[in-house]
Amino acid sequence: MEGSAVAVRPILTADVAAASRFLHEHLDSKVPVTAWSALLTPPWPDTAPNHGFQLLSGEDVVGVYAAVYSERAIRGERVSICNLAAFCVLEGYRSHGLRLVRALLSQKEYEFTDLSPSGNVVALNERFGFRRLDTATKLVANLPRFPRRGTRVTNDPAALERALRGLDAAIYRDHREASATQHLLVEHAGGHGYLVFRKDRRKGIAAFASPLHAGGDPGCLEQAWPSVGSHLLLHHGLAATLAERRVLGFAPGPGFDLAEPRAKMYRGDRLDADTVDYLYSELTLVRW
Repeated sequence: MEGSAVAVRPILTADVAAASRFLHEHLDSKVPVTAWSALLTPPWPDTAPNHGFQLLSGEDVVGVYAAVYSERAIRGERVSICNLAAFCVLEGYRSHGLRLVRALLSQKEYEFTDLSPSGNVVALNERFGFRRLDTATKLVANLPRFPRRGTRVTNDPAALERALRGLDAAIYRDHREASATQHLLVEHAGGHGYLVFRKDRRKGIAAFASPLHAGGDPGCLEQAWPSVGSHLLLHHGLAATLAERRVLGFAPGPGFDLAEPRAKMYRGDRLDADTVDYLYSELTLVRW
């Protein structure tokens, strides 16, 4: 149980193994230790000051708030972002949990995102000035289709590397080793679209595609969506897509709107709803 001396310390490289074991044992044992380690040490270049913060009672880890850092170009400005990625504190030390939150948010040079807050964390974030994104989501069936002349959907790395340019090429390069991401090149009517998505689980069923980024030629993904949905079903075993309009830029059909889509949040003077995306985060790094 709680002792008199509980310290807050940054998670440094030497602490990654212990923090990963803690998250595996106390937050989600279905996520292996190696996957938690991959969250704490993402594959893209960064100058992260830490990997989050931890609570220590003596030498024992009793709480972890993992963080994922990135440098993004937003409206011509380089912006440092801290993504709040995984939060767990042992029951006997819950009174110290706010110390982890304050340690992260005290990093004044960073803007913040929290893309998978659960339970009471949403209300806690709002107390600290986080705002909710509009996560209106349409559940769309991925239906089998005959191949459409002039349309190709592929996850071939060589094809992706040949086709992607600029920001999309950088996103692919940074995320191709991120274990929770899948990448599709969609060629249609002389143009191409680029879709980054993850496999998600709902009610214990891992059969849903969640788009994280839509790039390439405007309108290409929308026009070719029947072929995209068929590919997700036949090649990835995903029966439906959790389609957020703010990610895709359109609402494919047929389907129905979710009554309570999951919350996603952000905080910062240099961020707004139009500039927050789901890349460089736990959504790209952890499969659950």
